[in-house]
Amino acid sequence: MDTTPINLFSGQSTTTLATNIAKQFGQPLGKISFNRFSDGEFQVSYEETVRGNHVFIIQSTNPPADNLLELLLMVDAARRASAKQVIAVIPYFGFARQDRKDQPRVAIGAKLIANLLSAAGISRIITMDLHADQIQGFFDVPVDHLYASSIFIPYIQSLNLPNLTMAAPDVGGSKRANAYSKYLNSDMVICYKQRAKANVIASMTVIGDVKGKDIVLIDDLVDTGGTLTKAADMMMERGASSVRALCTHAVLSGKAYENIEKSSLKELIVTDTIPLKQKSDKIKVLSVADLFADVFHKLVNHESISSHFIC
Repeated sequence: MDTTPINLFSGQSTTTLATNIAKQFGQPLGKISFNRFSDGEFQVSYEETVRGNHVFIIQSTNPPADNLLELLLMVDAARRASAKQVIAVIPYFGFARQDRKDQPRVAIGAKLIANLLSAAGISRIITMDLHADQIQGFFDVPVDHLYASSIFIPYIQSLNLPNLTMAAPDVGGSKRANAYSKYLNSDMVICYKQRAKANVIASMTVIGDVKGKDIVLIDDLVDTGGTLTKAADMMMERGASSVRALCTHAVLSGKAYENIEKSSLKELIVTDTIPLKQKSDKIKVLSVADLFADVFHKLVNHESISSHFIC
């Protein structure tokens, strides 16, 4: 058993989740201060020693960009304070949609963020449901890529849906939907969409039979909710019995809450990797705190975490 002392710290974007992780881990969050100058510049400072310790820094990098910069400064401060290991825990890895050059003269944002984190001095990264699995290869340090399936699948099973059918909201999500479908021994359908531009859908159709089915859409994140709500409405028009959606990361920007409330979605199930901006009767939040806390224990004790990979 590793007896190296452990510190858990939280950035300001994920305080509630980090507090719950620390509670499940059995150790309070460490003391850290965030000092802001009048021009908006800020500085982070650890208020306790981390010398020779395993330091877990919990921070999602959803907008604004200050969340990312805050994480980088926390990593740099821990490394300069002689931490033995600096582990960046990023429940939601922002900029992950920029994982390749899909048109001329654009940045590969996910790779840039990986470079910045490596330059800051991380020893390891723990994250959940990356938008693209290949982002793990952008890092030259170990990456523990967790999946929300270990939380979502028990919830789906508890619903006892009579005609369960998993659905991918687009062709790119077919691999994820197929994994759930195989594990749950259910049918599967795929939505095919064409975008006019980012966050704007030009057309959508469904491949497969949805009549009389209890549809569960699965995706890594929900942003404006345009794709999910359009898919839900279309499936109900084609005779589906019900439509739910599972989305790990509740980005929920723009008119997302309004779109969800007006849609045919019976329920949107998300995790707490990003705190909700407002409450909604249609949105159910499942916590990932237990999962992350257990992974922390296994990592420091050099144990396998593969038991969490349901599908």
